Amino acid sequence: MDDFWVFGYGSLMWRPGFAHVETRKARLFGYRRALCVHSHVHRGTPDRPGLVLGLDRGGSCLGMVFRVPGELSDEVIAYLRERELVTNVYLERRLSVRLQDGPVVEALTYVVDRAHPQYAGRLDTEHAAQRVYGAVGQSGRNEEYVINTVEHLKALGIQDQWLETVAARITR
Repeated sequence: MDDFWVFGYGSLMWRPGFAHVETRKARLFGYRRALCVHSHVHRGTPDRPGLVLGLDRGGSCLGMVFRVPGELSDEVIAYLRERELVTNVYLERRLSVRLQDGPVVEALTYVVDRAHPQYAGRLDTEHAAQRVYGAVGQSGRNEEYVINTVEHLKALGIQDQWLETVAARITR
């Protein structure tokens, strides 16, 4: 099998967890990074769900792509499915992304399943901040998740005005 690309838009960008031979910035069109997934375990509870990232329809998303050697295909895809498909709130897709220097490549990525019960819908920054604030799960406070995500994005040179606004609302 030939080498393939994996697109990351959240923690996968700074903690991929799989072997790869190249990393580049890339833009996915038709989807945006959003706090659109209710977290009942890691960043909230069933009684007080938090929010975590998903790729939702609309807009575009600047993220990172990782080129994976073809001989690692089975191993990397199995790892990603175990990591991303725990509750099946994400759908595995191969979508076109534009590398920062221009070429378009196909990349494996995970988009939110809008029919899944954990899908939170399209939230404005105020409502997203209200849901994040005070939610706590097994992996910690939901506010920390959002603030850490914004800090990691900035470290990678990626601006996300919507997410930055949510982070600013929960820290005031």
